[in-house]
Amino acid sequence: MTPAPRIDKAVRHIAMIGNFLPRKCGLATFTTDTYNALRESFPDLRVDVYAMDDHPGRYAYPPAVTAAIPQNDRGAYLATARVIEASGAQALWLQHEYGIFGGSAGDHILALLDRITLPVIVTLHTVLEKPNADERRVMEALLRRAARVVVMAERGREILTRVYGAAPRQIVMIPHGVPDRTFADTAIFKPRFGWQGKQVILTFGLLAPNKGIETLIEAMPTIVAAHPAAHYMVLGATHPNLVAHEGEAYRDRLKALAVERGVADHVSFIDTFVDHEELIDYLQAADIYATPYSNPAQITSGTLSYAVGVGKAVVSTPYVHATEILADGHGVLVDFADSDAFAREIIALLASDHDRERLSARAYARGRTMIWPCLAAKAVGEIAAIIAQAPRRIASSQAVLPPLAPDLTAVERMSDATGMLQHAIYSVPDRRHGYCIDDNARALMLVAKMDDLPEAVVDKWMTIYAAFVQHAWNPDARRFRNFMRFDREWCEDIGSEDSNGRALWSIATVVRHARLRKHRDWAMALYDETASLALDLGSPRAQAFAMLGAAEILACVPGHAMAIKTLERFSADHLVLLAEARRPEWEWFEIVLAYDNARLPEAMIRAGLALGRDDLVATGLSTLDWIIAQQTSPEGRFRAVGTESFGRAYEPPLPFDQQPLEAQATVEACSAAFDATRDPRWIDEALRAYRWFLGANDHDLALTTVHDGGCFDGLTPVGLNRNQGAESILALQLASCAISALSKHRESVAGGTRAVA
Repeated sequence: MTPAPRIDKAVRHIAMIGNFLPRKCGLATFTTDTYNALRESFPDLRVDVYAMDDHPGRYAYPPAVTAAIPQNDRGAYLATARVIEASGAQALWLQHEYGIFGGSAGDHILALLDRITLPVIVTLHTVLEKPNADERRVMEALLRRAARVVVMAERGREILTRVYGAAPRQIVMIPHGVPDRTFADTAIFKPRFGWQGKQVILTFGLLAPNKGIETLIEAMPTIVAAHPAAHYMVLGATHPNLVAHEGEAYRDRLKALAVERGVADHVSFIDTFVDHEELIDYLQAADIYATPYSNPAQITSGTLSYAVGVGKAVVSTPYVHATEILADGHGVLVDFADSDAFAREIIALLASDHDRERLSARAYARGRTMIWPCLAAKAVGEIAAIIAQAPRRIASSQAVLPPLAPDLTAVERMSDATGMLQHAIYSVPDRRHGYCIDDNARALMLVAKMDDLPEAVVDKWMTIYAAFVQHAWNPDARRFRNFMRFDREWCEDIGSEDSNGRALWSIATVVRHARLRKHRDWAMALYDETASLALDLGSPRAQAFAMLGAAEILACVPGHAMAIKTLERFSADHLVLLAEARRPEWEWFEIVLAYDNARLPEAMIRAGLALGRDDLVATGLSTLDWIIAQQTSPEGRFRAVGTESFGRAYEPPLPFDQQPLEAQATVEACSAAFDATRDPRWIDEALRAYRWFLGANDHDLALTTVHDGGCFDGLTPVGLNRNQGAESILALQLASCAISALSKHRESVAGGTRAVA
């Protein structure tokens, strides 16, 4: 037996994803054999196996399987990513094959990979030379994410670089593993299967049309005529997908073909899925191993590898894996579907024990370089390398940028004469997604609040954003529209509740903060025309937006009836929501967390200030305290509630993906809390949330591009989402406006003067 290789002490714990026995397929066998090889070669290495599961509940997985991932449940991939991330694993080894993962071309696995920070090594069991669009998209995403890509044939390396543009340095060739068996005479094993006196030709694997069994059956009459003791054994159950589609019809057709050709007594079908040890015994009992596969592009064949590993004389069609592993006289290649050639070569090998044994010995010698301990050692070596190469996190004590002055540059970059575009590809506006009132309402609020803009700039952009909001109003439906295509055609007659609430809020903000009288007059008229729609809003956040707008109106139009009604009704409703959802550990208005969370306590604080109700202020402060605690990492940093958290009843928040909107909402809610209490603590909390933009976050990465006021779209488990959409840019700039105002208050407090908000 081969001595166990030494393990790099840096590799202590890895996660592995693939199929696993007792699931019946070649990939399950491979993953199981790989796991066993790792455990035998490196006893101190912890390997957590996550088995892909096509029929949840069907398989009795062994203790080696940490958890199963239901193939078509995307949520399970995300949950598994969280488990892997929390497990302490240092790297993830993914066994990739098309058809075992859910989604288009198996793209559910990308959702998992996008949510872990570990270095990834991917073994590709299929490399398509002519992928369709989805297959290409998935493969290119795997190549971007993987630190190493393992192929089992040199042709795989060539296809990856030529077809997919893969970097040669990330690709490593590690041959398919094979069992470490002693070279043995077939006569020792034949009695076990009742094969005494037979010259056995064996094909093994899940039965399916691409295996080319017909070709060998067609060759058997000629072979039997030359060697009456010849017998063709077809070992393996029918592929489960084929059984599900047509039962055993394919196997029956093959049997009928053997009868038709007069060789039914010389062709046997062994309909079973054999375990590892029994398979090797079958292989060692055979005289010749045949792989008449019909797919030239097949880049991996575990059965061929096993046959070479135990030293079989192999006759095969020239698919990719066979041409490499059988090259230089290590096997015999014949053309696809060429029954005559198979007959000729098999007859010759059966006729000469010397030639057959010499070919077997050459195959066995090659197989010694492929035994499982060799695969395990090479793979662990690559894993050690990618762990060593993984970027180290910047120390949390790194300097954080100082607060930024509001800057309209990136907003202008994303805007045209129609309004502000929604999305960007990196920093370039993406016109495909057009515009929405949400972003134009936020942009309108920003221009109203920026004190240092030249009057001409204010007039230009406030007019453009106001015109968008004005045009969005649908008087027939008495609702604002939301989405507009780039060709200025509306996509709907009525926008979402949230977009309608935010539109009201933006109009009210102009009423209170706009520098020019003409803009204030326009906004007041539109608010009076549209404000009653607020009373029909059912979403708590839409109601909160409307409340924030109503509070702005009351600040400059005391006694405004609709504003008062909006604040009184919705504050009462939110108190009821809080009472119904509250638990000892859950001081919140809903049983779930979602987006823009801090707007709910902010609205209660602003309503309390506007209506002179201390109970509403107290409720807002207590719920703001609670949500801030949920948004604090163990290191004491602001951690935005991740989008994966949404919709999980009474569950603590998950960290990713983190959006700028949450930091902005928290800054502005803390500003409201300071206005209500004059407690400097709220300025500190606002600054803590604001510094998330500047790099005081889970990745120590600044989201802002300081030179132009841009902001990346969020933090993912693996770093920045480097697109810069309107929502993110506006979140940063509105937060900067709020921090600028709070900083002035802090200076006044430090100087012994209590500033008035």
